[in-house]
Amino acid sequence: MTLNTDNFLHYLEREKRYSAHTILAYHNDLQQFTDYLSDQYGIDEISVATAPMIRSWLAGAMQQGLSRTSINRKLSTLKSYFRYAGRRDPDLKNPMEKVGSLKKNKVLPVFVEEEGMNQLLDRSVFEPGFAGQRDRLMLEMLYTTGMRLSELIGLQHHDFDTEKNTIKVTGKGAKQRIVPVIQEVSDHYDDYCLEKEKEFGLSVSGHIFVTNKGSKIYPKFVYRLVNAYLSKVTTRSRKSPHVLRHTFATHMLNHGADLNAIKEILGHASLSATQVYTHNSIEKIKNVYKQAHPKA
Repeated sequence: MTLNTDNFLHYLEREKRYSAHTILAYHNDLQQFTDYLSDQYGIDEISVATAPMIRSWLAGAMQQGLSRTSINRKLSTLKSYFRYAGRRDPDLKNPMEKVGSLKKNKVLPVFVEEEGMNQLLDRSVFEPGFAGQRDRLMLEMLYTTGMRLSELIGLQHHDFDTEKNTIKVTGKGAKQRIVPVIQEVSDHYDDYCLEKEKEFGLSVSGHIFVTNKGSKIYPKFVYRLVNAYLSKVTTRSRKSPHVLRHTFATHMLNHGADLNAIKEILGHASLSATQVYTHNSIEKIKNVYKQAHPKA
């Protein structure tokens, strides 16, 4: 390693207070690039590398099957190094100004098919009594409103308006939104409240969802419950509460819901966050096209 590179790593450790693990990753990235420059160009000093040299190194990494995420991490290492080197030597040209990051592969949201959700929410799936009523209502809430896990946990009885069939959801940054619920969910909520009162002798106040012992539910509790029920109807590897949020948005879009309306219900700050669900709809359209068009 060159002196400048050693100084850079020392700077990350002493001034930036990076962890030993992070510094090791920076060290490995810089060492690999140093070795490449030495082998390919006979250069031992990273600071004289040019943009074409960096691109050539990255192209080789891609040919070796390195992921875009890993390559972007290496780019981040070089960007940090050249920013540091530029502060040490103002006359030094920064080649990273001409090297852009790779676009990450888009990961489509995982969702459960409608048939699976219909099977899941069938009354016969749930045990009679308080726990069964709670489990069904919890799954229905996640699926029919698209709310986040933290939002579900925070729900209180005064948030649910059964006359208007709406529920007040408190999202990120304590922002509140009113979300519509279907009549069936309102009816199940009433049934659940009766069972809850019968089970614990509690008045209908405080948090809506509680454990079998009557205490407020918590993230791990909901994860385990959702995972167990989704395992009955899907073989997908991910079976988290967030999958039901994705499922809600995807099914709404597939049935013609306006994207802006979905955005408001989900509590997204911008439309771009909601647009990811259009990709699933496009894939569905492509499949229908391939199956139906005589020339496909």
